[in-house]
Amino acid sequence: MTDQMKNEIISRTCIKPSSPTPPHLKNFKLSLLDQLLPNIHGNMTFFFPSVDAPTDPDLEFSRKSQLLQKSISEILTTFYPLAGRLADNSTVDCNDDGALFIEARTDSLLSDFLSKPDYETLDPFLPTTDPETMELSKGSFWLVKFSVFSCGGTAISLSLTHKIADFAALITLLKSWTAICRGSSELLVPEFTAASILPPREIPGMSASVHIAGENFIARRFVFSASKVVELKEKVQSVLGREQFYVSRVEVILALLWKCAVAVVKSKTGSFKPTALFQAVNLRSRMDPPLADTVFGNFVWPFAVIVEEESDMEIHQLVQDMRKNKNDFLNNKAKRFQGEGGFSALMEALKERGEIFKNRKELVAYKCSSWCKFPLYETDFGWGKPAWMTSSNKLVSNTISLLDTSSGGVEALITLDEEEMAVFERHEELLEFASVNPSIVV
Repeated sequence: MTDQMKNEIISRTCIKPSSPTPPHLKNFKLSLLDQLLPNIHGNMTFFFPSVDAPTDPDLEFSRKSQLLQKSISEILTTFYPLAGRLADNSTVDCNDDGALFIEARTDSLLSDFLSKPDYETLDPFLPTTDPETMELSKGSFWLVKFSVFSCGGTAISLSLTHKIADFAALITLLKSWTAICRGSSELLVPEFTAASILPPREIPGMSASVHIAGENFIARRFVFSASKVVELKEKVQSVLGREQFYVSRVEVILALLWKCAVAVVKSKTGSFKPTALFQAVNLRSRMDPPLADTVFGNFVWPFAVIVEEESDMEIHQLVQDMRKNKNDFLNNKAKRFQGEGGFSALMEALKERGEIFKNRKELVAYKCSSWCKFPLYETDFGWGKPAWMTSSNKLVSNTISLLDTSSGGVEALITLDEEEMAVFERHEELLEFASVNPSIVV
């Protein structure tokens, strides 16, 4: 049924702040890291079951929609740059043009959709996949699409530009927005101090993104149950021993996924290729002094792990390398990404990254971000917690995103070359621990 699912847009509304932005805040400066990131939107979607069958589904959907729109208007007064538009690469014009809110109706049951969720069926719920919506958004930083299923279940997709916010910043926004919806006074107040911590500079033609080629790629979802995560950790820990360090679930899952992906490339090309994994790190707690989680903007940077020889691709060795390189990055580089010296440190880091690719012509690179430990399944707009939440990154290939599941496991969202994915999703070592796109029980 999901293959023929329709998602019909009912309305598109521009939501402006409930109070105008004061004149002295109209000119908002981005940080150096903001400058380096592209003005592209990341998506996050929450699926909420209908707890009780409403007597009037249309009326209930309208009530929820009005609540969301009112709360967006209120939250934009606090998160005022999100209602503005990009003036140039280092400045936001806080002109109160607002965010875009889209209502939509889906002709299927939420239970049918969740029985086999995938990126193809997810696309209709995203505001960024509709060209007309993106044209009407007129450069909006924040878009929200609210969809209702025929059963009364709902989906909320929020799309925020990477130019102005990383994942931690999005979480700050989400917590405050849902608090307003629930009538709670526990709002997080964002700190717009990024430009003073890492001042903007003239940097034409440079980017903080790790660019990975790929045209014919596909996305898949793999789920590691809580018991399988424990089993994998124990397997790796038994090889490393207890005296070194205790491995994390993110480390062991990434190592397994990376090892299997590289093995697939070898089976395709006939030989092992040098490989690199770029893992994103939230810099806030690593600064000196540490920054609050509520400091808004982009404070994330990837460290690299490089493997030149196939013999070094064992999972325990990859975990060791990840831990060593992460510690080196945090102890020797991350704390330098601030103040006037931050520019030199970032330029040095960009140069180092360029050298990684320059010196290895056949390098196969992957990039990863982990959202584990963020309380995404606690998200409540006033009608309960989500049955499922997911992200969509179909912009480039060779990406890995890790998220918690509602039952204590880990969900991996992966993009790979189509031909490689066909082999990857049947890899025996992977399937020993992961399930391919299992259904979600509502």
